[in-house]
Amino acid sequence: MSRRRHTPEQIIRKLREGERLLGENFTIEDVCKHLEISDATWHRWRNQYGGMKSEDAKRLKELERENARLKRMVADQALDIDMLKELNRGNY
Repeated sequence: MSRRRHTPEQIIRKLREGERLLGENFTIEDVCKHLEISDATWHRWRNQYGGMKSEDAKRLKELERENARLKRMVADQALDIDMLKELNRGNY
């Protein structure tokens, strides 16, 4: 299988379709083959997106991006503080 990125909406759509197929007594292997994903991907997606709606997944991604941005800001501020402490000690 070739590697491709799926959007959260696509993942949720595929999970719903997979759940429907499982309800029709298909095996996990058959469902994964139909959805063109691996078993590991199916289980990872179920753990991460199981029970989510499309809007929930969008909001989750927005929050993850904002969290990463805030972490970068804090790291930059910590570096600035360390630099100012070094300059204050006269070790420049």
